[in-house]
Amino acid sequence: MSTMNRRAQSRERWRELLVGMVAPVLALGLWQWVAMMGWVDPLVLPAPLDVWRKWVAYLLPLTPYAGYTGGGWLRWALSGELPMDIYTSMVRVAVGFAIGAGLALPLGLAMGASPLVYAWMNPLVQILRPIPPIAYIPLAILWFGLGNPPAVFLIALGAFFPVLMNTIAGVRHVDGIYLRAARNLGAGGVTLFLRVILPAAVPYILSGVRIGIGTAFIVVIVSEMIAVNNGLGFRILEAREYFWSDKIIAGMITIGLLGLAIDIGMNRLNNHLLRWHRGLEH
Repeated sequence: MSTMNRRAQSRERWRELLVGMVAPVLALGLWQWVAMMGWVDPLVLPAPLDVWRKWVAYLLPLTPYAGYTGGGWLRWALSGELPMDIYTSMVRVAVGFAIGAGLALPLGLAMGASPLVYAWMNPLVQILRPIPPIAYIPLAILWFGLGNPPAVFLIALGAFFPVLMNTIAGVRHVDGIYLRAARNLGAGGVTLFLRVILPAAVPYILSGVRIGIGTAFIVVIVSEMIAVNNGLGFRILEAREYFWSDKIIAGMITIGLLGLAIDIGMNRLNNHLLRWHRGLEH
């Protein structure tokens, strides 16, 4: 790629970023103005500056560095409530998503490639798929008790079906021209699956992964409000008990920023892994 093209792409990204910031900045300005006019009770809707101050307090370490005994400077800097809550929530998302996607991917490949497996498993999948993970909360607590296991179970459920359905769709929608061409060239069943079907299904699978990890992030917040005593969801519920609306909104904004970061990261990963696919189409 030439230097001129890279510069043009960089300018385009900055332009998109600036355009995307217009609506949030206007919303914050309107919110601050309404709060300054006193049209809403600060207990119900605190001003953005109050939320910012609470967010900073939520982020900072709870103890002075001079009195911290847990390790070095970096551990102290990340010892505040917010970094610890982010860490515990993201670990649950990673573990739950790995379990859910790890189970969904081979099952989806098998259902997509084998009409017999599809006929056996599809009725069960279609019965379970519409049930939201939140509906499993009583059973999750009954089966696993409180703590991380029920939360991980719910997250795995949330990630399982998006990855499963997209994997099935990807395998079943491989262009027949590719299959006939491979068979004419003497490709056997295993070679056909590994060299033709699986690569052609990768765009669908990655789309399912992107949806699944987003769903897993939503589910972790709900599960933390019920089954655990730390994490972003728990902290929001705790703030509600004490009427700390500024901390509730600070937690919500943190969740939104994390969700945005995850989606951007997944989008860039997809674009990187699918460079060959874009090259075929363009």
